Parts: sequence; C-alpha cells; structure tokens
Amino acid sequence: MATANAELIEVKKPVIPALARDLIAGTIGGWAQVVVGHPFDTLKVRLQTQPTPPIYRNAMDCFSSLVKQEGPKGLYRGVASPLAGIGFWQVIVLGNAVVFMSMGYFSRMLQWGDSTKVLSLAEVGIAGGLAGTVMAFFNCPIELLKVKLQVQDPAGVIGPTGKLEPAYKGVLDCGIRTARAQGIRGLYRGIGVTLLRDSPSYVSYFVTYEGLKRLMQAMKKNPEEPLSTVELLIAGGLSGFGAWIPAYPQDVIKSRYQNDTRYTSARQAFRSVMKEAGPKAFVNGVGPTMARAFPANAATFFAYEMAMKAMS
Repeated sequence: MATANAELIEVKKPVIPALARDLIAGTIGGWAQVVVGHPFDTLKVRLQTQPTPPIYRNAMDCFSSLVKQEGPKGLYRGVASPLAGIGFWQVIVLGNAVVFMSMGYFSRMLQWGDSTKVLSLAEVGIAGGLAGTVMAFFNCPIELLKVKLQVQDPAGVIGPTGKLEPAYKGVLDCGIRTARAQGIRGLYRGIGVTLLRDSPSYVSYFVTYEGLKRLMQAMKKNPEEPLSTVELLIAGGLSGFGAWIPAYPQDVIKSRYQNDTRYTSARQAFRSVMKEAGPKAFVNGVGPTMARAFPANAATFFAYEMAMKAMS
C-alpha cells in the first residue's frame, strides 16, 4: 500500500534573488510615495522658485491659488504625460527602486559575504551615502524636468532665445526641448549640488529608519516580537524628517539653479538668493516638504517592508 508511509513532498517557494527583491519592494514603495507625496512636492517647488517679492504668502496661499486656477489636478502636475504616456509617477517609482536596490547592494557588500551579519548604524550610514551618490545621477535630470513642469505657466515658457514658447506637453517633450537647447549636459545641470544634497540625505534617511526600528525593538518586553504596523509607520515617517534636515538648503539652491538658466553656477544661485532674500530663503517651502515627509515616507517604508515580507 502506497499510502500511510508515503513521503510528503515539500513544495518550496521559488527563491527570488536579493537584488530582485530590493527592486520589486522598492518599486512598490515608490508607488505608495507618489500617491501620498506628489501634491506636497508641487507646493514645495512653487514656493522655492517664486521670484522676489514672493507671489505666495505661505503654503496655504500657494495651495488655494493653485487649486483655484487649475483645480485639484494642478497638485499632480508633472506626474504623468498625457502625450507620451511617460510620467513622473513612473520615474519616481523607478527612482525609489534604484535607491532601495543600491542600498541593498551596498549593505550586502559591507557584510563581506556573511549574510547573518547585522550592520552597525555607521555601516548603514556608509551604505546609505553610497546609495545616495548613485541616486544623485538618477535624480538630477529627472528633477530638472520635474521643476520645469511644476513651475511653468500654462500660457507658455520662456525659451533660450528669450521668446515665449508653447508650454511643455509632458516629460518627454520637456526633455527633448531641454536637450536640444542646452545639450545632454543641460539635463545634468545642478549635478554637483544634487550630490551634496543626496549623499548626506540618504545617510540620515536610512540611519534614522534603522536606528528607530532598533530602538523600538529594544524597548519591547519580548525581543522576538515583530514591530507593529504603527511602529513601522512612525519609523518610516520620522526618517523622512531625517532625510531633509541635512539637505534642505541644497535643495533650494538646486531648484533655483535648475529653473533659472540665467545662473551660470550653483554658487551664483546661492549668492543671488542670499542677496535677494537672505537666509530665510533657504527654508522656503519647508512647510509642505515636512508635511509631505512623514506620510510619504511612512507609506514608502511600510509598503517596502510588506513587500519584502511577502517575498521572504
């Protein structure tokens, strides 16, 4: 009888390579970030790039003005291209995948072949800084186009000749016209200040998240008990604050420099901002940025963690 003593055949789940898991989970986290965070980002960029004297009194004035002129869809300007089907939701999602994939790669590199090794927070910071360096080269052209689309007037944009040209139709149109006018180097306008922003930002981002997770885990009576949903959301949300604290002034300079082609360098943009508006200009838009930071990054890390758990 081939019944009672028959051996049970264990069905094993297919093993997903570590790099692929990071890529998939980072992509899912990116989707969550776009849905939650893009309206706040639109307000931030508008406040950062407004002229002197300012157009908007504060973030609420910017919000009400934008919604009055363009409706709620104005808050999601630049997310998707109606012409080519290539939008910022895709590139933001891809960017999130790139940074988490890079973080996973550099973390494993620092484990030196020992997958059981728990990285110190200093090592987490090193991996985060390296991931931020990779991310800067991805971010620079994408954010340049995003800034151009977010601040353009629906009536048109001022071209390189100083004449009014039709408004950009979307990401692809903006990229082609920018490259045609300024060359490929034009798409990497501001790469230096982007590196100065992203490297320290991602050090703080991942160290804050991992440090808070370890702190909350250590406070539990049962050290084996997994972190709750609320705890993961808190750690992710606060990591968003951590990411911006060492990076916000650089972000203001980058937005100004990328948006205004009259500046010949990021240093000139810095001096101009200081002369026109003083140090307070380097916190323009910080309200919507911090308002975005918590929910967007809470959603990002929570979606990432859930995706990684599902694939483990």
